[in-house]
Amino acid sequence: MRADVLKGHLDALLLAVVAGGPAHGYKIVEDLRLRSSGAFDLPEGTVYPALHRLERSGLLASRWTLASGRRRRVYRVTRRGRSTLARQRADWARFADAVQAVLA
Repeated sequence: MRADVLKGHLDALLLAVVAGGPAHGYKIVEDLRLRSSGAFDLPEGTVYPALHRLERSGLLASRWTLASGRRRRVYRVTRRGRSTLARQRADWARFADAVQAVLA
């Protein structure tokens, strides 16, 4: 899928993936790809800056963990992030319904 199609939607997609449970960056990338049946196969260079931006805005929180001798940052959705995701889901549903009504 073209990157420009995702513009404006990446934050909601990442919040939705992390809302499923805390995860480190690589798992988030993998889950996004798997849940979209490969449509959203995004490079880490796109995802990590977005995760950092979401954390700075208070929608995600993270902590460092140690797994198999390697440090990795694990992200979780904050209360504010869940509220934001709920609004984004509602906005998306209205938008998708309106587009479908026009295209049908």
